[in-house]
Amino acid sequence: MHRATKIVATIGPASSTPEILLQMIQAGADVVRLNFSHGTADDHRQRAEFVREAARQAGREVAIMADLQGPKIRVGKFENGKVTLTSGEPFILDADCELGNQERAGLDYKDLPRDLKPGDVLLLNDGLIVLNVQRVIGNEIHTIVKIGGDLSNNKGINRQGGGLSAPALTAKDMEDIRTAMSLGVDFVAVSFPKNATDMEMARQLANIAGAPYGIKPKMIAKIERAEAIPALQGILDASDGIMVARGDLAVEVGNAAVPALQKRMIRMARESNKFVITATQMMESMIYAPVPTRAEVSDVANAVLDGTDAVMLSAESAAGKYPVQTIETMAAICVEAEKSEQSELDKDFLDRTFTRIDQSIAMGALFTAYHLGAKAIVALTESGSTALWMSRHWTHVPIFALTPRVGSERAMALYRNVTSLHLDTNTDRDTALQQALETVVSKGYASRGDMVVLTVGEPMGQAGGTNTLKIVRVGEPY
Repeated sequence: MHRATKIVATIGPASSTPEILLQMIQAGADVVRLNFSHGTADDHRQRAEFVREAARQAGREVAIMADLQGPKIRVGKFENGKVTLTSGEPFILDADCELGNQERAGLDYKDLPRDLKPGDVLLLNDGLIVLNVQRVIGNEIHTIVKIGGDLSNNKGINRQGGGLSAPALTAKDMEDIRTAMSLGVDFVAVSFPKNATDMEMARQLANIAGAPYGIKPKMIAKIERAEAIPALQGILDASDGIMVARGDLAVEVGNAAVPALQKRMIRMARESNKFVITATQMMESMIYAPVPTRAEVSDVANAVLDGTDAVMLSAESAAGKYPVQTIETMAAICVEAEKSEQSELDKDFLDRTFTRIDQSIAMGALFTAYHLGAKAIVALTESGSTALWMSRHWTHVPIFALTPRVGSERAMALYRNVTSLHLDTNTDRDTALQQALETVVSKGYASRGDMVVLTVGEPMGQAGGTNTLKIVRVGEPY
């Protein structure tokens, strides 16, 4: 079955061997995420090499995403590895503390005391522990434990409602961008951006670091700060796509607010011609169990019905017991959810204006394929923009984007309902179109007598040059 929704799989200790990676790609992973919060540069380099080799063996291009750690604000380490906090007891967060104990913990973000005032609420370990700030004395934050529990080394800290001033890009992130570019990654995900400026700075750094390798990666903004919500349109404009990072976002804005925000973010991304990934705890129980919960199935299906381009696995594929089975299960859920989706293409086109020729051709191809019942849309594209525009509107007609550029082929691995394929085009349009049609037929996507809608640019080989729409029946002469 053709699956429109893409799957991003994080790799880690459970999935870093060439054998498992090949099985994950064969099971349906479209993008592999390298989590730069863990591991060394050499670890990431080896994993990237394994991904490229596994993709080669699988016979298709798989994109690689570098996910930056960002300013994760954490407690320090404890003398005995952890402490147990009791509700009603005092506890101090101390920027000068080296090793924590039952009374106090150190901070890796030394400016945290400057960001806080009495009455603030701190959420530790993804909100499992809650501290009420009583007063700030120098580098010490004096709190009362509202909700206690076990607190171990390096657990994260959020302020309820957001507002911490830590910059989105740390010195580690800047070094990691350089590493990521040397690996030839296709996407860079920026953690905790507050505004468009954070994304513009990250893009500039990535472009400079990627220049020696001929790389300009697609930039993804992870929406996980409360401040990012009112700045969302600006962040979208400065990014190629966004990630609905529901973990830290839920801690800052509250769990109850996240589902509606998810729907809003997906809608805004599609309207802005950007791609969107839905992430965090989608199949969490499959870290330990061979089947998901019914709630997880509904969660993945609802993200698909919301219109997300991709759904993402984190610990499920990085450290879980069933990485391959989890991808297979997620793929099956996506396919079932897509069957019930209603296309609203005619409504989508109301009050729309297109100022670019290539965008008009893309929309015309969609409209034509939808109303004529075409089996497929085949887009010959250099940059992948034509395929991106088509993928912002849902129809049940699969889109096949053929490109001579490997970078474009990998970038399109994240676009909903787009299957990217390699095509060695030449300057002769008819030859290229014939090759494109033969490629789609040979892979079983269309057969003799099927109607196919083709788009191409003349002269060929120019990004943004799509200007021709052609309707053909497979097996009939042009």
